[in-house]
Amino acid sequence: METKERIFEGRVFNGFVMLFTNILLTLLSIAGIVYGIVLLDADVDALGGWLLAGGFVLLITTIILWCGFLMLEPNEARVATWFGKYAGTFSDTGYFWINPFYSTKKLSLRARNLDAEPIKVNDKVGNPVMIGLVLVWKLKDTYKALFEVDSQTMAGGPQGQIGTDVKSIMKALESFVRVQSDAALRQVAGQYAYDDEDNRTNELTLRSGGEEINEQLEQKLDERLALAGIEVVEARINYLAYAPEIAAVMLRRQQASAIITAREKIVEGAVSMVKMALDKLSSEQIVELDDDKKAAMVSNLLVVLCGDDSAQPVVNTGTLNH
Repeated sequence: METKERIFEGRVFNGFVMLFTNILLTLLSIAGIVYGIVLLDADVDALGGWLLAGGFVLLITTIILWCGFLMLEPNEARVATWFGKYAGTFSDTGYFWINPFYSTKKLSLRARNLDAEPIKVNDKVGNPVMIGLVLVWKLKDTYKALFEVDSQTMAGGPQGQIGTDVKSIMKALESFVRVQSDAALRQVAGQYAYDDEDNRTNELTLRSGGEEINEQLEQKLDERLALAGIEVVEARINYLAYAPEIAAVMLRRQQASAIITAREKIVEGAVSMVKMALDKLSSEQIVELDDDKKAAMVSNLLVVLCGDDSAQPVVNTGTLNH
């Protein structure tokens, strides 16, 4: 991802040294004003006037200098502009002083979570499904975040202005991330079916895709959010279900499919057991059965083995010849 961000080009001074210097200058300006007033009262007009004027000028200068202090915590940055021109991004941690005529906006570079509410989309075969995601993102390019997207209109504040505080700026970026996440989720969900209901194909589905679906979702989000200088740390689907209007029908379909699959296993096992019984009776010569009796035995065994209810025993008091 091409970046236009660069390191701040202006002069930076230690904040504590400038704090001590500015306090000293403030005290000197106040002393000059007071002493100038005293001299004016003593009819020393020339010297008193110069001291009074110099004291006021120095006091105004110190007031301006007080506006140049800034403090940054780890994973924070300041984007500086010089009368509208981008002057660089300052990200050193600590207490500093820069030229107060630089306009700065603070941004957070820390990781943030977005737990998107489930939205209704149509899957590949047209079924309405509810799908949601959880996204971990962080700011990577401060230039793009402030100057490549119109975050002013996304702020939701008075006249759409985001101001200079980090909370309002990041809120505007969160709005951008939320909208783009919704679009990326709809795009990915529309490419796959919810599930392979009949188990006839080996196509990737939303339900079985797992990590592959999450990787594609992360890729789509990266493409969309790169415009705002945002890096996707992790993205994954955290909610997936049929929409309420078809959920009951699809549940019955799944139950029917499960019943059919279970019945197939039962019949397969029953046939195997019947064959084993016939082979056992024949090999050990326990009893000789003609075709009709074999058919009757097979029928009875299949009814017993495949039936849902328990078999009721019947005692045969006759013989096989009757």
